Amino acid sequence: MKLAIASLLCSAAAAFSPSIAGGRTRVTTQLDARRPIISGNWKLNPQTKDEALQLGKEIAAAITEDSPEADVALFVPYVFIESTMGVVDGKLSVGAEGVCPEIKGAYTGAISTSMLKSIGVQWALAGHSERRVIFGETDDYINAQCRKLIEQGMSVMLCIGESLAEFEQDLAGSVCAVQLKKGLKGITKEEMSRVAIAYEPVWAIGTGKVATPEIAQSVHAKCRSIIADMYDQETADEVRILYGGSVTPDSVDELMSQPDIDGALVGGASLDSEKFGRIINFKTL
Repeated sequence: MKLAIASLLCSAAAAFSPSIAGGRTRVTTQLDARRPIISGNWKLNPQTKDEALQLGKEIAAAITEDSPEADVALFVPYVFIESTMGVVDGKLSVGAEGVCPEIKGAYTGAISTSMLKSIGVQWALAGHSERRVIFGETDDYINAQCRKLIEQGMSVMLCIGESLAEFEQDLAGSVCAVQLKKGLKGITKEEMSRVAIAYEPVWAIGTGKVATPEIAQSVHAKCRSIIADMYDQETADEVRILYGGSVTPDSVDELMSQPDIDGALVGGASLDSEKFGRIINFKTL
């Protein structure tokens, strides 16, 4: 297929470098040539190892020579990471849904970056709204996760987004600005090559509601301008900003046609290989 998934499986720096394995041309947007990422977040699913292996196989099978030029990743429960890696035939990256910012010690139930790295994991999520709301993870804790992943030579997908009340008060930009500035504190311009951002409006996660492409595009453009203020325009133009929030086969094409939307972080639809396969094989309009 027209994918260089190996870029996600090798070093984190190579995963974001302009030179992609095989020399294939990247998809371009209006602002810069940014290689899209189509990613799935399985959350607390599926319920058995056999189900996870079957789902992983089916998703990998959807990636063909005719698929768009993009990186594909799955963020799966810790217990399924290694086994899922073994069935996807190197077609996609398998990452973790989160990580503890401590390396070792008396942290019952925690998983460290070094543990994940030892089994070949290069990516992890940080800041997902469910971790913020349900598990009480603060901006400081999320920042510690991001910094520890970067320190370990890994990559992080930082999730940000506003609640429905904040959206209705036109605070999306302000909320994202705070979460970006706090989440990325201490991360240098050079280290931003190992960071991707996932904008997930909380009111659209698991609700079936999707921000219109125009709304999503406007927030993505705002996030890019915030990153430009934090670092510089070059960094902002290079960072990949994904949309997440009930992405479906029906909504993906129009979303992926927006100039500042560089991919998708998909929840429920990533548990259905047919639906997620269609999202992987998006068509720009």
